[in-house]
Amino acid sequence: MNELLLPFLSFLIGIIVGLTGIGGASLITPMLIFVFQVPASVAVSSDIVAATLMKFFGGFSHWRQQTLDLQIVKWLAFGSVPGSLLGVEVLHVLRASSGFDPDMFLLHAIGVMILLVTLAGLLQIALSTLAPEFQIASFPKLDLNTGMGRAGAIALGMVLGCMVGMTSVSSGSLFALVLIAFFQLDSRKLVGTDLAQAAILLFFTSLGHLSLGTVNWGIILPIWLGSIPGVLLGSKLCQLAPQRVLRVLIYALLIAVSWKLIFSNPI
Repeated sequence: MNELLLPFLSFLIGIIVGLTGIGGASLITPMLIFVFQVPASVAVSSDIVAATLMKFFGGFSHWRQQTLDLQIVKWLAFGSVPGSLLGVEVLHVLRASSGFDPDMFLLHAIGVMILLVTLAGLLQIALSTLAPEFQIASFPKLDLNTGMGRAGAIALGMVLGCMVGMTSVSSGSLFALVLIAFFQLDSRKLVGTDLAQAAILLFFTSLGHLSLGTVNWGIILPIWLGSIPGVLLGSKLCQLAPQRVLRVLIYALLIAVSWKLIFSNPI
């Protein structure tokens, strides 16, 4: 494995994550699979552990800037943490099944997840551009001061957390859509809230993946070396960069990535 290329690419991905709140696992996991020929099961587990620290630094930077909503982070985490551990348990069961190829399953599952994330993100951008009168925020807003609102946040967190536990994908992207649709979160706080909840979710998910025995620290350390300064830089540039243009470019890349994953053979 190229010891310089992995930190460099991780640095670029870290900038993207800090700028937009999306693209972490959606880019790092496929990068490990296709560029560095890492088996899918090892790529998923290693990416989750590596992303934990990257998201923590990004969330902490936004917390210092007061660009996040701690109440939303808390109630989503109450659902996403147990949901992610359930997803890891599903992987335990699948790995124990005789004749089952976990890498084949993960390649296709990751591809489908990235495609869903991308299509949902493009739909959001298209609606806000072409039909600004149509408000995605017309979804029922979850009021976290009520029991029903908290229960809804926990349920959403659990479903998405389970997806993250199995594939490492969507800790940022799908949660960002939830923040827009169900919390009507101010765009100024969207990225920071997304990064903070992802840091909590991935911390507990990484503990589960360590039990799978598929974490490669030789991959994680170079990713940290590049992604942590990258996400800090991206967080500083967040309020200056053209968010819509960046997201369209990222989503275009993710469509190609998801297509290749869905129709790939395991490495």
